[in-house]
Formats: sequence, structure tokens, C-alpha cells
Amino acid sequence: MLQRLDALFPVRYTFLGLCLFGLLLALFSLIAFGVGWLALGLCALLLGLGIHDLRQTKSSILRNYPVIGHLRFLLEFIRPEMRQYFIESDAEAAPFSRAQRSLVYQRAKGEMDNRPFGTQLDVSTQGYEWINHSVQPTHISSHDFRVTIGPNTAQPYNASIFNISAMSFGALSANAILALNSGAQRGSFAHDTGEGSISQHHRVHGGDLIWEIGSGYFGCRNDDGSFNAERFAASACDPQVKLIEIKLSQGAKPGHGGILPGAKVTIEISAARGVPVGKDCVSPSSHSAFSTPVEMMFFIARLRELSGGKPTGFKFCLGHPWEWFAMVKAMLETGITPDFIVVDGAEGGTGAAPLEFTDHVGVPVQEGLLLVHNTLLGVGLRERISIGCAGKVISAFDITRMMALGADWCNSGRAFMFALGCIQAQTCHTGNCPTGVTTQDPVRQQALVVPDKAERVWRFHQSTLKALKELLEAAGLKHSSDVTAHHIVRRINDTEVRLLSNLIMQVAPGALLGSLDEQHNVFRLYWPLASAHSFQPSSTPALQPSSPETLST
Repeated sequence: MLQRLDALFPVRYTFLGLCLFGLLLALFSLIAFGVGWLALGLCALLLGLGIHDLRQTKSSILRNYPVIGHLRFLLEFIRPEMRQYFIESDAEAAPFSRAQRSLVYQRAKGEMDNRPFGTQLDVSTQGYEWINHSVQPTHISSHDFRVTIGPNTAQPYNASIFNISAMSFGALSANAILALNSGAQRGSFAHDTGEGSISQHHRVHGGDLIWEIGSGYFGCRNDDGSFNAERFAASACDPQVKLIEIKLSQGAKPGHGGILPGAKVTIEISAARGVPVGKDCVSPSSHSAFSTPVEMMFFIARLRELSGGKPTGFKFCLGHPWEWFAMVKAMLETGITPDFIVVDGAEGGTGAAPLEFTDHVGVPVQEGLLLVHNTLLGVGLRERISIGCAGKVISAFDITRMMALGADWCNSGRAFMFALGCIQAQTCHTGNCPTGVTTQDPVRQQALVVPDKAERVWRFHQSTLKALKELLEAAGLKHSSDVTAHHIVRRINDTEVRLLSNLIMQVAPGALLGSLDEQHNVFRLYWPLASAHSFQPSSTPALQPSSPETLST
């Protein structure tokens, strides 16, 4: 019977038919009784929409299911929120689980972050990790853990071990930048500008800045996009700027440039970046100030000199191993070393990127951090270069684990966005951020009240370091720098656990300056191919079928 009815009048047009029936009924009511204007208007609107759906050519669903087909797009639009609030468990979801986000929210608001009734994690799952505790816990007087970056420079920086990762004004709203920098100023930790340079909003509260210099040289560029030394020196010598960071690549989209459409280049963004208002703002995929590893070292030395001796380094997401080894060989050949290196993980970040880059380009932070740390150890440069890292750092245990892998400090972007009130709506690239964090819409960003959110940023930072202090005390340690891979344990399977130190690559100091025969395969294969005078390998690596994976940890 349903099939016969469908042959006479397609069932999928039922709602459209009901709209027509409602229109006629409302018209009758209006003529007969003088009421029904609202129903008439609503039915007419829906009927008009249905006719438009039947005539349009872009959506097959709407042509076949006029009016009612819009429900599909509505449900698809609100699907992330429906899953987040009604379906997902506390431990699932990506990129951050509800449990992770809740931890940040609780600490940022100053609420109790303790949990009763035991862990919700499955401790028998492969990959579960923990830190061993001591029967003789220590007492640490302060949670303000710090590391000195560039101790041999004219202006060394005593940095917190937990700082705000690179997020540009333009990607973040003005109010978000104001709140982050105010929180950083109160807590005496660093705020990375991102490659969008130093805006007027970074200067209001005077918080410590890491000035990131990207391939677009925003804030220190000529009209053709090349580097301008005078403009760089003018800003770099500002006392608020503590570190100079050259961005080679970022974890969100390593090896990929970027473009800010001209429609988004406002007067404020133009002033910060040094680009024309209303014109496309292009960030190239590579630097024009240097083209070889040796030239890169000389550029680092030049920026250090122009800034008045401030610690200068670079940030990158590890890619081809021979390119990283070429940088290290350039350090050895020139005697010029960066004061710090920030290893960004391919886990991504706040920046939007093509899906292929998000999912399949770049080395994750664990493998990248291990290779950088061990290479510097192997050539005797580790003591001269501090290492920071970024990649989904949320909790005190995340920081502890990064320290065990070789980091001196950690940066976090998305955690501090959560502290600002971000709900992981993942609409950062649309300008429609529901909490005012990642939008330039002046009305939307008014939702972010700067004094309140600045307090939350500061409180999250303090609470996380206090949790780290308690974690280190329980492990019998006295400082974050005391953490090693011997302190972390990982489950291998149902019946076996191992110390992290027995699972990861570890290179002895100076070991890469001699024979490579006993070294990890990544060094045996790629170190001989690297040259201080080119980022290209000297030949194609000859991988043997039986060779272990080159970046295996």
C-alpha cells in the first residue's frame, strides 16, 4: 500500500504537502475567522523554501527531500556537540577527552580537581604509563620550577618550565591575547606571540614574550616579504621580549605555508604584521633569509646580536632526519649554536590545516624530542642548548613525561585555550568561535571577559605546577630536571611492564663523534648523508629490507 501511495505521491514530499495544506488551512482560517496570520506566514515561508529546494541544483538531498532535508544538515552541524555532551565517555573523544578538558576547567576555576572511587583509566591496557613513587618522599619548598635559557648570553632568561605555546593575534582574538598575556604577567611565565608578531594587545599587560619569527618575517619585514634587520632590532630590544624564536615549521602543518585572506587583514593585524590592510597575508613554506644549515646558524647569530644578546633559537616539527643532522653539523662546523630548540609534535595545535597534514605529516613529539635530545648528547652540545617541547601537554604527568624524554620545559597552546573557556567546538578557522577565543568578530569576542579569563589562565598555570610539585615529591625527586626515563613505567602487554629507559633510544655523550657502528639505525643511515652546507642528503639512503625502522624508539 505504501508503495502504491508512493507511486501516486512520493512519500518524501509529505512534509512539503503538509506545508501546502497548512497554507490553505491558514488562508481559510484568516478569511473565515480573521485569525491565522502567523500560521499563514510560517507555512508560506516553508512552502517557498520547499519550492526553492526542488529547483536548486547543488544538493541532491534537498531536491529529493524538500524542506525536511534541511534537518540532515542541522543534525550534522550539531553532531559534535551532541556527541560531546550526550554520547562520549569521559575518556574518549579527540583531540582531547572530556576528562582532560574538565581537568583544565577545574584548575582554571579554582575548583576541586580530586576524584573519588579510583581511576577511570584501564590500567591493564597496553601503553598505560605511570611514575613510580618513593617510600621516602621529598619536600619541595616551591612549585615555581624554572630553567635558565641562554646562560652564556648577555640577557639570559630564567623561564618557567610551563609556558604558553605559539598562537598569533589573528588566529586568536584580541581579548584572548590580552587575557593570556595578563595571566602570564601575573604568573611570571612566557607567552609566545606566534608568527603573527607582537600586536598592541601583547603589550598592554607587559607579560614576558617569546617573539616567534616565521618565514613571513611579520613585524620585521620589507615590503617584498624579506627580512628587515632595523625593524627587527627595534622590536627585539624591547625589554618585554625575552626570547627570539625562529619558526621553521609547526606541528599543525609542517612544511606548509599559510595565507590570511585579505578580508581578515584588519588595521590591527596590519600594524602588528607590517602588511597592507585588506591584502592577502602570505606566510611562505620556507625562509628566504637562509638556504643552507650554515647560513641558518649565521642568521641565528645575527638575530642574537641585533636583539642585544637575547637567547635565540628555533622551533620545528621534525621531518627528514638528515635535515636535522645537517643543522647539527652546521653547529659543529661554525661553532654557533642556538640557545634553545623547541620540538613541536605532529599531534597538531591550534592552527587549522589540511586533513592530510593534520593526520599524516610530521613526526610526533615523542620521537622528535628523543632524536633531538640524543643527537645533541651524541655530539656534546646538549649542555649548551635548552630543549622545549609542545604536543598535547595538559597535566602535570604530561610535563613529567616530557622531562623524562629529554625536555627542559614544556609549552602548551590548547590547554591555555581551555583555560580561557574554549569548549573544543573546533570552529577556530571559521570565525564563529562560540566562546570568543578564536574570532575577530568584535561582538563574539566580547563574551571573553579579560580580567576573569586572565585569572583563570594564571590559576591553571599555578595549579598545574603545584600538582607537578606533589608528583615529584611522591617520586622522591627535588626538581623537574631530576626526572629521567628510569622513573616512568609503561605496560607492554597483560603480563609485562618495562621502564621507559629500556624502551627508548639513549645515546651516550659524545658517541656520535666517533664510529657509528654501535649506534641506532637512524644515525648509521642518515648521519653520513647530512652536510652542513645543504639540507639535501648527499645521496639516497640505502635501506635494507631487514633494517629496523629508522625512527623507532
